[in-house]
Amino acid sequence: MENNKSTLVVFSGDLDKAIASFIIATGSAAMGNQVTMFFTFWGLNILRKDQGISVDKTFLDKMFGKMLPRGPEKLGISKMNFGGLGAKLMKYTMKKKNISTLQELIELAQELDIKMVACTMSMDVLGIKKEELIDGLEYAGVASYLADAQESKINLFV
Repeated sequence: MENNKSTLVVFSGDLDKAIASFIIATGSAAMGNQVTMFFTFWGLNILRKDQGISVDKTFLDKMFGKMLPRGPEKLGISKMNFGGLGAKLMKYTMKKKNISTLQELIELAQELDIKMVACTMSMDVLGIKKEELIDGLEYAGVASYLADAQESKINLFV
């Protein structure tokens, strides 16, 4: 039996790395692979809803929430961000060249049934609640990721 599974650990909340992660994941799914994306720590910011959600949090959790970018439109790039100007320039260039936005790639991933898993331990550390994340996610810890990774032919850390 041919192994057709791919896993990606999405650790970074940088726009360029998030786009790369989703391009790889959707490309793998389009080739017929079963794909799991495991979002941990700063990668969880990609999955945050754009609007604030009223949930009960500790003071420290509220502070984390205010400091972290909310959703794909608020992410900066990993190099030459220049206070957000770099991200705007990248988005502008992508639009001019008809390259899918991060939001479009997330929607495509959902359409392709890519399994997107939010790391519950990272959510707890950063004070992120399920209600603050987009719909259609699974929630699990590292053991779940490791089980998927052990069965995967391709395993990437972004």
